[in-house]
Amino acid sequence: MSNLQIGAMAPDFELPATNGEQVRLSDFRGRHVVLYFYPKDLTTACTQQSCDFRDANAQMLRMNTVILGISLDTVQTHERFIAKHELPFLLLADTEHTVCEQYGVWQLKKLYGREYMGLVRSTFLIDSEGRLVEEWRGIRVKGHVEKVLEAVKLLPAAGSK
Repeated sequence: MSNLQIGAMAPDFELPATNGEQVRLSDFRGRHVVLYFYPKDLTTACTQQSCDFRDANAQMLRMNTVILGISLDTVQTHERFIAKHELPFLLLADTEHTVCEQYGVWQLKKLYGREYMGLVRSTFLIDSEGRLVEEWRGIRVKGHVEKVLEAVKLLPAAGSK
């Protein structure tokens, strides 16, 4: 489990992204970041979650906030997901669940009495200086993006003190 603390620097990482580049969290300093972890591309709940973030993207951008999605899927699967649902933000491939472990979202799960390791749907809000502002773990998709938007609205404009 991770030792993430609100107010502390969010763990930096580097992952392959759907823009064909290696992307680091620190690349986005000066902008707020909504970092959401989801279990699998093209599944019902994950599609709904990603489409909800898609629909909020323009509003987030107006608040100097970028959205990044992370799952265990490959960049190629992410590209199909983006094309099918017109997602306007980067998806990052954490195929070895390294970043999932850093953020404490790679956990023991139970389904129908069977235990297995898996990704727990979670979202993190990181401010323009790279500090963790808010976290939502084990979320329900319905209404979640609205909660994230409300938290982003409370942040000072990026670059101001």
